[in-house]
Amino acid sequence: MTDALPGLTAASRPAEPDADPRAAGYAIEEELRAALPAPDGRPPRIAGLDEVGRGAWAGPVVVGAAVTDLGAPPGLPGRGGRTVALTDSKLLTRRHREAFAEILPGWLTGHALGSASPEEIDELGMTEALRRAAIRALEALPEPPDVVILDGDRDFLRHPWRVRCEVRADQRSVSVAAASVLAKVHRDRLMADLDADFPGYGFADSAGYPSPAHQKALAESGPTPHHRLSWSYLDDLPRWRHLRRHRDPLAGEGQLSLL
Repeated sequence: MTDALPGLTAASRPAEPDADPRAAGYAIEEELRAALPAPDGRPPRIAGLDEVGRGAWAGPVVVGAAVTDLGAPPGLPGRGGRTVALTDSKLLTRRHREAFAEILPGWLTGHALGSASPEEIDELGMTEALRRAAIRALEALPEPPDVVILDGDRDFLRHPWRVRCEVRADQRSVSVAAASVLAKVHRDRLMADLDADFPGYGFADSAGYPSPAHQKALAESGPTPHHRLSWSYLDDLPRWRHLRRHRDPLAGEGQLSLL
């Protein structure tokens, strides 16, 4: 965590719920509530953040922010009477993601989305673009959070935000899982809308990631106005590599790994 909090070492964390290994829980949120002083006599307001689109070749990067009251998260009816639990959007089917995206806005106490365009990514690098998208999401929340849970081990928000970084938080934190679902469904829909204007790139199926159809269309027709022109894929396209943009090294803080 950027501002170290007492009692938050890995050894002191309570065990994750074992009823459903896929279900996100509240262990991280409960630790933060216990460790943070109660501002103005109320529990600390905790926002989960997650991003989608970082490694895509086209489209924006989108960050979702979600705040809960630590109540029981919604579930969906599954096969054989089982309940589909809220978890990382990548572990859910498209149908279940869409269904959760309809439920979550009415269940969450606060939610918002922020994005950074391909032009911003090209100009500033991915780290700074992520930071701007995340701040836009946080500033759009109904009330500012006291602490933010970030999925991963890198704090791209920095001062003045109080941040807790957690690897696989999108599978372990209800707040981050909710943010993950909202961000992915929103971005998938946005990319699907682009498919009608740019057929052949597979945006509706691959959401701007490098699928075979996407790579074939790029080789034949070149990048669209929604492509990131600082990405190295252009180096492998002889007809279009002259379009490659080289970012000013003094702008932003460099790109995150695309893995």
